[in-house]
Amino acid sequence: MAETRIRFGILGCANIARKVSRAMLLSPNTTISAIGSRSLDKATAFASENHFPESTKVYGSYDAVLEDPDVDAIYIPLPTSLHLRWAVLAAEKKKHVLLEKPLALNVGELDTILKACESSGVQFMDGTMWMHHPRTAKMKEVLSDEQRFGQLKSVHSTFTYVGEGDFQKNDVRVNPNLDSLGALGDTGWYSIRAILWAHGYELPKTVIALRDPEYNESGVILSCGASLKWEDNGKVATFYCSFLSNLCMDIIALGTKGSIRVHDFVIPFNEKVGPFYAVANSKWAELSLGCEPEPSEFRIPTIFPQEALMVQEFARLVEGIRSGEAKPDKKWSIISRKTQVVIDAVIASINNGFEPIEVVY
Repeated sequence: MAETRIRFGILGCANIARKVSRAMLLSPNTTISAIGSRSLDKATAFASENHFPESTKVYGSYDAVLEDPDVDAIYIPLPTSLHLRWAVLAAEKKKHVLLEKPLALNVGELDTILKACESSGVQFMDGTMWMHHPRTAKMKEVLSDEQRFGQLKSVHSTFTYVGEGDFQKNDVRVNPNLDSLGALGDTGWYSIRAILWAHGYELPKTVIALRDPEYNESGVILSCGASLKWEDNGKVATFYCSFLSNLCMDIIALGTKGSIRVHDFVIPFNEKVGPFYAVANSKWAELSLGCEPEPSEFRIPTIFPQEALMVQEFARLVEGIRSGEAKPDKKWSIISRKTQVVIDAVIASINNGFEPIEVVY
């Protein structure tokens, strides 16, 4: 029996929508029912260039997608400043919401979005793709092995890249009117999520932004970092995010007995396999000429790329709600909100002279 396909409507023709629409076509339980742009010609060209089904409806407005009865869920890759309006409208139209990160300009806006989704009984999920790769589950398994990893003590995460072409001047992510969170909202979102994920989504007690963040002439953050501290066991974490440094996507997690390291956690270098390294009980070799044992490489294969697994899981949750067998899974709202809370704390620390900010959920 063929799997039910959840019908997506897409708002806008952002570059990331090319990748996610490909995922929708690869996933066995999703399809693209409609796309809307402020320009009908642009939406038509986008649908053609990205090989949308002939049945896909093309609209010259976002509202038309929301009004379409043949759309079950809305994917929103619009600039962050537009998320509040369109995510709330989508939820009010009883459309399930897959929202690109960063989700909102602050936690107050996000709370409004989440409240609208909860009130309408629709599923919410953010577009953090790496969460859905099977490698992520395997890394969590290693982190949870008390015999080999022990207690988590420290996490450091870095996500940086140098924007190509006229990125620094014209990209949405450096425009204060469209995406004022800059690198913190884009690359920092992933690193903060990685830290929270490693800590089982336990929020830190305090956040301190690192001094000397870099800004463009419009006041948008181009690079920054922060340290996070928990109340117990001396647990600490740091992250660095940037639009000015060479591509780097690392997580290093240290335990009392072991450690793990991954070099491409955001987007695997090869979409068919996700590697990471782990080692336990390291010690110096004879005469300190090396260390032993050497880290083991784990290579986790996947049939579908992580973005297809993301939309597949989202569609599975939507189908459960639609069939009456399940209610919206609140896990995704909770971890999204925790990520946003930490982003807000980093901004508050910067604005308060790099003083510690207590994290309040």
